[in-house]
Amino acid sequence: MSTQHPDNVQAPFFAADTVLGGEDEVQEAYYVFSHLGCDEQMWDCEGKEVDNFVVKKLLSRYESFFQETVLGKDVFLTLRVPNPTVEKAEAKILLETLESIPRSFDAASLFYGEEIPPIFEVILPMTASTRCIDRIYRYYTDFVVGKQHRPFREGDITIAEWIGEFKPRSINVIPLFEDWAHMLESASMVREYLRDKEVDYQRVFLARSDPAMNYGMISAVLLNKLALARLDDLSRELGIPILPIIGVGSAPFRGNLTPGNVDGVTREYPSAHTFTVQSSFKFDHPPERVIEAVRRLREREDGPPHRLDEERCLELAQRYTAAYQNEVTHLAPVINRVARFVPSRRKRKLHIGLFGYSRSVGEVSLPRAITFTASLYSLGLPPELLGLDALLPSDWEFLKEAYLNLEKDLADALRYFNPRSLTLLPEETARTLRRMQVLAAADMEPEHVRFTDIILENLGLEREREMGEAVLRAAGIRRFLG
Repeated sequence: MSTQHPDNVQAPFFAADTVLGGEDEVQEAYYVFSHLGCDEQMWDCEGKEVDNFVVKKLLSRYESFFQETVLGKDVFLTLRVPNPTVEKAEAKILLETLESIPRSFDAASLFYGEEIPPIFEVILPMTASTRCIDRIYRYYTDFVVGKQHRPFREGDITIAEWIGEFKPRSINVIPLFEDWAHMLESASMVREYLRDKEVDYQRVFLARSDPAMNYGMISAVLLNKLALARLDDLSRELGIPILPIIGVGSAPFRGNLTPGNVDGVTREYPSAHTFTVQSSFKFDHPPERVIEAVRRLREREDGPPHRLDEERCLELAQRYTAAYQNEVTHLAPVINRVARFVPSRRKRKLHIGLFGYSRSVGEVSLPRAITFTASLYSLGLPPELLGLDALLPSDWEFLKEAYLNLEKDLADALRYFNPRSLTLLPEETARTLRRMQVLAAADMEPEHVRFTDIILENLGLEREREMGEAVLRAAGIRRFLG
């Protein structure tokens, strides 16, 4: 699944600007289908001006390609819609987006001469209850499609007789679970949602970036693995395929899915059915490497999930997360200072995430996950390091089996470590990290150290040009923004 997550350093060749806009994203969808070999494009309807005519534009602009490669059958467009329970300011965008699905169906029917729905699935972010998922499903069936049978007044024609039928008659809703509690409850919520529905399969989306930002990388991996195992149990119980999507990015902190690390990531999450291919994966590597990596992702077969000791995982994760959150709280002012120099890559509203948990200092506001990660890498302090000081020797032994790629992910991250960055941490934390073997073995990239030195030296000096250039040059060495 190609996504529009703005973690890329380089702009794609077809973009008019480094910041991709709506028309660029239409061309991006065609490019990932026709050149890279992706079979699905997430179309993000959150936080930006939504192009509800994307299907019509794709079919009219790239007619010969889509005559041979059928949209909705060979390749897929999946809408990510706002969650009105959480995003009140964008709530009505959901209604506009759902209303556009029958219009896209009509455009595709005219193009193909047969009824193949080009869009039939939507992703609901920040899912927190079964009712949230069910509302999307029922609004579409009862109010978008259902209104066609109503006459304007007694004795008059129906809406369908006036403007035609509304199809498809129903859509699949893919819940996206992003926080600790609801990831662990994902299987029970999906079970309840499916209780009164007949489906051939159910897709479930598990976040990887936001849990890492909120709870630390190790907790994010363990939560995903526990959720995947529970979803596998649900699939067996219901007798239908439950097909997980996992939202991985290119930075080790956000998943470490790069063209060179496909086998490592798929080995970590063998039961995941779909992996996200974000912007850095697509645009910061040679196209031939991307094409080969996408091919390997598409040809792999799902396997059984890893079965872990849940009690042991949660005890470790809670202890590690407490240390991680304390360190992020300490670093919040400097993260927000550097975040101003992280370049935008998509035309969308600025999202500010709340990093909130019970502490005497209250809630800390931080940028979203990509900018958060980019800021810490720009300081030479990879966020993968935070919280490690809470791990005991027995934890490391347990994690060798529970988190297969931990050593590799840390080694990959520590290429971009700058020892000077430890002065930003509380002294006790810095002292503990200095004693750790994983830090002693770091194989640092000298050029990245040089640019992070510039950033560290310019903190608080308001030298915007030097800071902005150093942030971008460091990201270019990493081949991902954040």
